[in-house]
Amino acid sequence: MRKPLVAGNWKMHGSRDFVAAHLKALEGLLSGLAIDVAVFPPAVYLDLAARHLEGLAVALGAQDLSVEEGSGAFTGDISGAMLGDVGCSLVLVGHSERRSLYGESDSTVARKFVAACAAGLMPVLCVGETLEQREAGETQQVVVGQLEAVAAVAGRDRLAASIIAYEPVWAIGTGRTATPDQAQEVHQGIRRWLGAGGAETRILYGGSVKAANARELFSRPDIDGGLIGGAALVPEEFSAICRQADQR
Repeated sequence: MRKPLVAGNWKMHGSRDFVAAHLKALEGLLSGLAIDVAVFPPAVYLDLAARHLEGLAVALGAQDLSVEEGSGAFTGDISGAMLGDVGCSLVLVGHSERRSLYGESDSTVARKFVAACAAGLMPVLCVGETLEQREAGETQQVVVGQLEAVAAVAGRDRLAASIIAYEPVWAIGTGRTATPDQAQEVHQGIRRWLGAGGAETRILYGGSVKAANARELFSRPDIDGGLIGGAALVPEEFSAICRQADQR
């Protein structure tokens, strides 16, 4: 049975004081859970977060990484090896904000996926459609296209061994959420596309998940947890979502 995962993406939020206070609060709020939990702080706070997470059953993830696998003259880039060196075990790849705001193409996302694997990190591959694409009935076509771009260079088996996050672009930071049935339909489609190997793939839902809607989302058979944005910045709200996943 797939173990649920709730991952908190802090995006460009935080400070040294926030990291210390937030993770201290989570330490007391997450005890006794039988799920996996991860946090994704901004890169400048990863090392600090790693120190505060010592002894706490919460994994550390990065929000992005370089396409380059080694070191070199790539000013501003952070390699997968560097992320592993400060304690990361996970990394987001292809988040919708990286795709839409910074123009990351499917081929760039695929290169980052490969770089993450080469560094021994678990990629959390983000896929999803815009509102225009959904209204045009193109959701499955768009999502499969994003998956195929990665499978073409990494292989479908390696993709199935990663974590996938379905995040409809129109539901991120908007307060709108895909209905549980809409989310389940896409998750089921992803698992079918993956084939036999997809039976054990954890597929998360991301898009305005809150404690108020988490239980119904997580009750669907192919939704294995959540990639949480704004709600991950509030320890009580984030822990409440984690507890909803624990009751799945």
